Amino acid sequence: MRVSDYRRKKLELYGTHEFFRPDHAANSALRLLATRDAMQDCAGWLSSGNTVAILDGCLVTKEQRREVFEYFTQQLGYRILFVECICEDPAALERNYQEVIQHNVDFLGMDPSLAAEDLKLKVAHYVHAWEPMDEKNYPRITIDTVSLEMRAHKITGHVETSVLGYLGSVTAKPHTLYFSRHGESEYNVIGKIGGDAVLSARGERYAQALATRINSMKIPDLRVLTSHLRRTIATARGIEAPQEHVAALNELDAGVCEGLSYEEMQEHYPQEFAWRDQDKLRYRYPWGESYVDIMQRVEPVIAELQQSNNILVISHQAVLRCLIGYFMDKKPEELPYMEVPLHTIIRVSSCGFNYRIEFIKLPIECVNTTRNKPVNCSANRTDNDALRTVPAHYDIPDPWRNPGNGPSLVQQH
Repeated sequence: MRVSDYRRKKLELYGTHEFFRPDHAANSALRLLATRDAMQDCAGWLSSGNTVAILDGCLVTKEQRREVFEYFTQQLGYRILFVECICEDPAALERNYQEVIQHNVDFLGMDPSLAAEDLKLKVAHYVHAWEPMDEKNYPRITIDTVSLEMRAHKITGHVETSVLGYLGSVTAKPHTLYFSRHGESEYNVIGKIGGDAVLSARGERYAQALATRINSMKIPDLRVLTSHLRRTIATARGIEAPQEHVAALNELDAGVCEGLSYEEMQEHYPQEFAWRDQDKLRYRYPWGESYVDIMQRVEPVIAELQQSNNILVISHQAVLRCLIGYFMDKKPEELPYMEVPLHTIIRVSSCGFNYRIEFIKLPIECVNTTRNKPVNCSANRTDNDALRTVPAHYDIPDPWRNPGNGPSLVQQH
């Protein structure tokens, strides 16, 4: 929870840096109320069964930190970890100022030179009020956001050590990442999931078009990551950049349902198919994986992407949903239904604290593989209800190579 968002709810229009003067009692009280609102929502998030809540705010005084510590630790019984970010590099600070001015809603419509002056005066108020974080009983991590040097104090347990590892992979420098699914595969054409299918004729055309587009962009120091499966490796073949094949980027393992169409899943495993529709995020195929498993599997990839620039990841629908969803701050329940279309380059660029996403569709036709959640997810639903949102597909793997076989389009109604 960002305290600044709660402050804007109480004071929609940002005035000037004067609002952050530590000696202005009324404004200080208003900022304190915003912090307390955010704290209460963090507590509500934790009490509803979640493991971690993040309170994002400038707790620059010992009194501010004491209130947060006592509220969560002594009143509610939670473990609290402070993360202190330090930056004393003038060039990095200036770069950060420019990003804040460009992307922070407080400065929308403000003259850039006036915004820069106002922001520096706002920071000066915080510097004036700042008291060193030297409280001996507070678990904390102090990180230099330029050198990424870290100091840890009283860190214990799995969650806190995981946070320490996560912070070691973060960079404050602007960066751009590129993503693409493999070209259309023969399994995509006939509506089957999983497997290690080869590209269709249209998928091969996309691989050529992708290589032409990426090579023409002259992306400096580009690296390409693919899964171990044939369709991603073939899609990357013509790209002029170092390539690595990463097992963590393999598609979600559908277990006993590997290589089946949705129609076949409904025929052979109707109960499993209904359970999947009821909770697609947590549903695990028999002898296979769930989206939650994918989220855990790609954690090392996310750590690498966070500190990298100009990487192209060629992977699969479920995996890219988890990767892109992470950077776009999607809720876990949103991931299984994110649009990650075939034959599209997806560019994700850092913009201050957030990321901007762009879809670059290449003009190669392909099937649609996105299946929306059906209205009826009960185990006793009819076949028609279960298959209502299945995307259209063909009845042979590559009708463009086999025009004489009389291919037909399979469409649910």
